[in-house]
Amino acid sequence: MSRLLTRLLQPLEAALVLAFYGLFSLLPTSASSATGAWLLRRIGPLIGAHRTARRNLERTYPDHPASEIDSILDGMWANLGRNIGEFPHLKTLLADPAVVQVDGMETIEALREAGGPVIFVGAHLANWEIAPVVALRHGFTVDFIYRAPNNPWVNRLLERRRIDPAGVMIPKGAEGGRRALAALKAQRSLGILVDQKMNEGIEARFFGRPAMTTPAFAQLALRFDVPVVPVRFERLGGPRFRVTVDPPIQLERTGDRSTDVAALVQAVNDRVESWIRERPEQWFWVHRRWRDKPIRTPGPV
Repeated sequence: MSRLLTRLLQPLEAALVLAFYGLFSLLPTSASSATGAWLLRRIGPLIGAHRTARRNLERTYPDHPASEIDSILDGMWANLGRNIGEFPHLKTLLADPAVVQVDGMETIEALREAGGPVIFVGAHLANWEIAPVVALRHGFTVDFIYRAPNNPWVNRLLERRRIDPAGVMIPKGAEGGRRALAALKAQRSLGILVDQKMNEGIEARFFGRPAMTTPAFAQLALRFDVPVVPVRFERLGGPRFRVTVDPPIQLERTGDRSTDVAALVQAVNDRVESWIRERPEQWFWVHRRWRDKPIRTPGPV
């Protein structure tokens, strides 16, 4: 698609997003969540992203029968549909403490007592948009690093309607890196979802295959001696969730910076993989996480 055609279609795409947002906002929360699941379970299999998700699953689980792959895909579309349906209601939905169960309070208390910034790492599991509310509820000022949508119109719409976090939203990129650095220097915590492909990243194993992964969180953690804390999101059924805050991952200090960064990145990939294996239907399989072509060995970080 040409750039000109893409630019012409972007306002139409944004208008469609706004229309769905308005439609779902008129429904009660549970009905909106269920309607989103119903719609995407029927629309999702008809679009190209479904083929990407199926290919990812078949390569990840080569021994799974087709029926199991189909079941995971159906659950994935239902989960993503619920996310869409819940988006207009997140502020009121999460005002109820019973909606989000938080495990790992010992870790949270220890981090608060220690003071200083934290780097929270997570993945696109369940409804990851609940992260700012959980951080705010437990007294953390967190700046969230995110990948902005390719459509700037859609990005502006989402930014205006996203839950107001305790910190700020930092788009990925060179400027985002500078802002993340400034946040840590100002003793502000960072939150980042680390499960998407980053072509400029480093190679790490993910489900037994090489995957380009962002090293930024590891570089910052080792440079500033900041704890890296995995945070897992799970959907418990409908618009109810569990957030599990794990103890910080041990930072290795071998004296070789590249080795230490690679080890930390791999440790986080392994943790995310373990989460996905337990609830594969709640992950974002439509993303092109792996490259089809061989990956060259990266140079020093």
